[in-house]
Amino acid sequence: MRPSIMAAAVMAVALGGYAAYRTDDSVHNWVASRLGIAETTPKSSKRRRPPAPVRIAKTTRRDVPIVLDGVGNVQALSTVEIKSRIDGQVMQADVQDGQTVAKGGVLFRLDDRPLKALLRQAEANLGRDKANLERAKSDVARYSTLSKKGISPVTKLEEAQSSLAALEAAIRASEAAVEIARLSLEYATIAAPISGRVGSVLISAGNMIKANDTRPLLVITQTKPVNVVFTLPEKFVGELRSQLTSGQQPTVEVTVPGSKETLAHGKLFFINNVIDTASGTIQVMARFANDDEQLMPGQFARARVTLQVLRGTVVAPARAVQINQKGYYAWVVKADNTVEARAVEIGPRVADVIVIKSGLKAGETIVTDGQLRLFPGAAIKPIVPGGKAGKSKKVQS
Repeated sequence: MRPSIMAAAVMAVALGGYAAYRTDDSVHNWVASRLGIAETTPKSSKRRRPPAPVRIAKTTRRDVPIVLDGVGNVQALSTVEIKSRIDGQVMQADVQDGQTVAKGGVLFRLDDRPLKALLRQAEANLGRDKANLERAKSDVARYSTLSKKGISPVTKLEEAQSSLAALEAAIRASEAAVEIARLSLEYATIAAPISGRVGSVLISAGNMIKANDTRPLLVITQTKPVNVVFTLPEKFVGELRSQLTSGQQPTVEVTVPGSKETLAHGKLFFINNVIDTASGTIQVMARFANDDEQLMPGQFARARVTLQVLRGTVVAPARAVQINQKGYYAWVVKADNTVEARAVEIGPRVADVIVIKSGLKAGETIVTDGQLRLFPGAAIKPIVPGGKAGKSKKVQS
């Protein structure tokens, strides 16, 4: 047993010594000096990490529009249900389904013969009352003269004056009756109160209709212009109100489902006075001319508001900016193809780029992918387009 124990002990010492020789620089140098080996530098100091493969990009300077996105729907400025103001029979329908009509254009014509007869009757009554009024005036003048001479009693004069006052009131009533008859005759022609597009025509010629029936004859929707109502985050309320107060209406672009292209450009003109506490948003409204009628009331829409344009600002790819306990930073590539971590102050993010307020200058090279392998002073090997790492070349900052 003793030879076995001694062999194991010798083996353990030998392994420990070899491990110390490989890992401890002082042991390595002592052995090399005793054996007369010229190389006294530890091998571990010659072993360096290989350059880290990364993707790089350069910061640029350009104009950056600050855009806010919102969702909402298209609303008509006005929607009117057309109803008749009088009872009657529809004699003529001058409108068709889906037709565009102008304000004042004739939609329906009702049978106006009874209305014309009523107007003539009212005018005749007015004429009769006017004739009676002239006779009453003569009576008042005659009794007044006779009363002064003592020929006629005062009571006759008072009766004549009372009749005169009654006839004057009757004339005012007859004049009102004539006006009502004329209005009724005008109501026999139903015209469009607004310009817009007609929906389905729900009545046809020959049908009897009632005044202010619950069922409209048709509905007219104003389609030029239209409003788009949508919501934006409440943190932008102050800036939006400031722009509207100064007379600067932000520009709004609209797209609809099924189309990625901008259908229309309009101006934001209204901000609601209540913030939705559940979503932290506020309702705003923009107006569009809609001359081509591509926006339809009730349609779902996506709106993009250009809040402002940052002129000549430094931007970098958004994926190049990292964050740690101290804040935002980016890996900057130096001339010797090593990197340093530099603190940056960021601004708004637009699409795939982010505004750099401070920390970077235009034209500097930064790392966009592969940051997990980096540390201050680490060497890098840029990945060429296509995914392969190219030779490590000095980067021109």
